[in-house]
Amino acid sequence: MQVPLYQAKAEFFRMLGHPVRIRVLELLQHGPVAVRDLLADIEIEPSSLSQQLGVLRRAGIIVSTRQGSTVIYALAGGDIADLLKAARRILTELLAGQYAILTEAHETEPSAGPVPAGTET
Repeated sequence: MQVPLYQAKAEFFRMLGHPVRIRVLELLQHGPVAVRDLLADIEIEPSSLSQQLGVLRRAGIIVSTRQGSTVIYALAGGDIADLLKAARRILTELLAGQYAILTEAHETEPSAGPVPAGTET
């Protein structure tokens, strides 16, 4: 039985839906990175990082190579970097829109006038 494309997309985004995984992918956008450097940048327990790297590796999003005793991770393809850039653009636009709405609401909010007599607390 074939999985519908929308369901496969949902699983894909669910797989990406962890802050550590997103941070790893952000760091790998600029080229291969050693595990020790990922640990230094992300500041989590090695076992937690290993678990998240395993999820990304099993999904085929990242690849690993060994150079002596050092394990190096890299993006499997450039499309993930494009996806992260698109997400940044979308979030920037959404947040800018929300900021504009908040600014407008603040500017049009009636100022608090004097408190009517007899209603002071």
